[in-house]
Amino acid sequence: MPVRIRIYGKEAIFTQGCWVCEDESLQAMLQALADPRAVTPEQEHQHALYAAGRYGGLIALPHGWEAAPLPAPEIRMEDLLPPKEKGGGLLGLLRRKK
Repeated sequence: MPVRIRIYGKEAIFTQGCWVCEDESLQAMLQALADPRAVTPEQEHQHALYAAGRYGGLIALPHGWEAAPLPAPEIRMEDLLPPKEKGGGLLGLLRRKK
C-alpha cells in the first residue's frame, strides 16, 4: 500500500522500495534515503515516517496529515569526543608536552 508524505509543499509517494514525486530534486533526496527492503505496508509506513521526519515533513494518515516526528540522531557529539577518563578533550591537543 503506497504511503504519501508532504515535504516543502510537495507530495511524494513511497511504494515497493521507490519514491515517486513530481519534483525531481525532492525525489532525488528521498531516493537517497530509500530502503528497498521495505515491502510490507508496515515497513513502507515506517520508512516514509522516517523520511518525512528527516526533512521536517508531514505524513498522510487516514484522518488527515500529521507532522512526522524527528528521527533520533545518527551521530552524537559524545560519539566523537574521547571518554572523560582519558581527560584532555579537544583542548588537550593544544597543551605543551613536557
